[in-house]
Amino acid sequence: LESIESQGKLDDELRAQIMAAETKARLEDIYLPYKPKRRTKAQIARELGLEPLAEQLLGDPTLHPATVAAGFVTEGVADAAAALEGARAILIERFAEDADLIGDLREQLWSRGRLVSKVRDGKEEAGAKFSDYFEFSEPFTKLPSHRILAMFRGEKEEVLSVTLEPEETAAYELRIAGRFGIADKGRPADTWLTETVRWAWRTRILVHLGIDLRMRLWQAAEDEAVRVFAANLRDLLLAAPAGTRATMGLDPGLRTGVKVAVVDATGKVVETATIYPHEPKRQWDQSLAVLGALAQKHGVELIAIGNGTASRETDKLAGELVKHMPSITKIVVSEAGASVYSASAYASQELPDLDVSLRGAVSIARRLQDPLAELVKIDPKSIGVGQYQHDLAESKLSRSLDAVVEDCVNAVGVDVNTASAPLLTRVSGIGSTLAESIVRHRDANGPFRARTALKEVSRLGPKAFEQCAGFLRIPGGDDPLDASSVHPEAYPVVRRILGSVKTDLKTLIGNSAALRTVRPEDFTDETFGLPTVTDILRELEKPGRDPRPAFKTAAFKEGVEKISDLVAGMILEGVVTNVAAFGAFVDIGVHQDGLVHVSAMSRTFVKDPRDVAKPGDIVRVKVLDVDIPRKRISLTLRLEDELPQPTEDGRPPRKSSRPDNVQGENARTDGGRGDGGRAADGRGEGGRGQGRGDGGRGDGRSDGRGNGRGEGRGDGGRGQGGRGGD
Repeated sequence: LESIESQGKLDDELRAQIMAAETKARLEDIYLPYKPKRRTKAQIARELGLEPLAEQLLGDPTLHPATVAAGFVTEGVADAAAALEGARAILIERFAEDADLIGDLREQLWSRGRLVSKVRDGKEEAGAKFSDYFEFSEPFTKLPSHRILAMFRGEKEEVLSVTLEPEETAAYELRIAGRFGIADKGRPADTWLTETVRWAWRTRILVHLGIDLRMRLWQAAEDEAVRVFAANLRDLLLAAPAGTRATMGLDPGLRTGVKVAVVDATGKVVETATIYPHEPKRQWDQSLAVLGALAQKHGVELIAIGNGTASRETDKLAGELVKHMPSITKIVVSEAGASVYSASAYASQELPDLDVSLRGAVSIARRLQDPLAELVKIDPKSIGVGQYQHDLAESKLSRSLDAVVEDCVNAVGVDVNTASAPLLTRVSGIGSTLAESIVRHRDANGPFRARTALKEVSRLGPKAFEQCAGFLRIPGGDDPLDASSVHPEAYPVVRRILGSVKTDLKTLIGNSAALRTVRPEDFTDETFGLPTVTDILRELEKPGRDPRPAFKTAAFKEGVEKISDLVAGMILEGVVTNVAAFGAFVDIGVHQDGLVHVSAMSRTFVKDPRDVAKPGDIVRVKVLDVDIPRKRISLTLRLEDELPQPTEDGRPPRKSSRPDNVQGENARTDGGRGDGGRAADGRGEGGRGQGRGDGGRGDGRSDGRGNGRGEGRGDGGRGQGGRGGD
């Protein structure tokens, strides 16, 4: 408004248009004619007095262009052709700056146009990971985010040429012509005007809209990728905790050995070691003896194996140990971010006497016991469960992920007497400084006996207490309510309920029969409404309830350890590691996830694969097809499905050539090791074929004060799933 007003061109009608603009694109379209710009051909033509020529030809097509233009030849205009060129520049600018027209053309192009990619000459071999896009075309409105990001990544790496194809060019030119009353009726100026429209579309409008739509595609894909990352992270953080069980963490390696760390039921490190069962030392029996002795000595119940380099070989070693000690359960877990934690300042503070190389094994063990408590110590971006995360705006990604971590921590609740400073930092109302103060106070004065004791912590004022108290738990404290999610400000409501049922708190907690007799509407007031009182009663029935699923493991089939062991027709048990719009990825114990295409998930139409399966689910699948060279495994949840018949050349038929049927698409596109994964086994970016998460959950959770915390995040699939075996 200020810019247009300074030019003396702001009237009431224009102001009204600007104030009524509903989108940024519409606002920019209106502002375009008034936007300061360098001297254009149209401006120069106006300065030379050629605007009347443009007006005459546009207003009266019966005029002969060359004849009329001859009258505009001056010292600055060499001849009639130059005059017509100037007049055309003026009209092209006018057409290109008509806000209503540009808005209509943009939406027409969006609804009918396509994004087209082709491989650049000589880039076929070097850009093999983008082979699905060497000759690719799809309407803008049908492009999923992962394909958009893949194509733009291929363009950035100079493998692909990506263009926008507007379909029928004539339709857009007719729209422009119709807007300005131009039609080819055989009149003298009609051909010149029609050519002007064609020039306007091809040289100005299409270029401008192309930039707009590329940005629109990118922003939509980026937003979706951030949502996917957030949903994947949420699944990983809220994965089932194994609980307080002695656990052995194995950080696999070849030349440098397998790092071993044993933690007790509370997560305290009790012993570490390094073994060399693999190449080049091949100390298999000695390594097995070391693991057996450690397991026996410390009563190990679980073995957590990192999923990085040498994971399968180390899993085999652990499997041999389990044969001799069947009471132990082994699980492959995501080690994404473990190396980041090992070298972090917090790890140095938490494990000062432990070598950096061994800290990763500690993290792997602890993340099996309690994924949330351990993973909050790591920058969410380093956990690597996103698609094309390095192409995304860092600030946007960080804000979204930080919000997810805080939501997860608050949903589960935190034991204030055992929580680490990083975990406390993620609680509402507590920052890093206050978290350190709580830990120092706890170390100096012993465990907190009541929530009210938190007020004694330095810098923890009334406002911070109000925000955090409902999410901090004190199991075994002086007041049983302190172990629940009921906020201290709501304790008077509980006391009133106790008075009405004439019992004490210990008798009422968990007593479903007594609680069902309570009418929540009898205890509402101006401070606590019906939803809050209902939440309080629900919490009293199951105090400190954990929203995370129960811990369980899949039983992988004996003798099926690598992709070459698979045979079409096998029925296997596995764990869903990721859910995408086109299906679900399942870990069946061969170090390469298989894909259950959405068409093979149910006998009925499946709109959202998450309605059928979600990460962490244990499922039974049938192997339909195995493509060993391409490391692709086709699975079905419909166990009665018949196997696909081979084609005439003896090869199994390909289900689809569309890129959304590609397993590990993001892994192959991201290439290399990504964030701790291997492209070769479909794990780039630290996940296994990161898909997209559509759908959503609304896990609204109250803190017992009525303001609650609502979580309605897209609950998309996650890359690796965090734990091969659970």
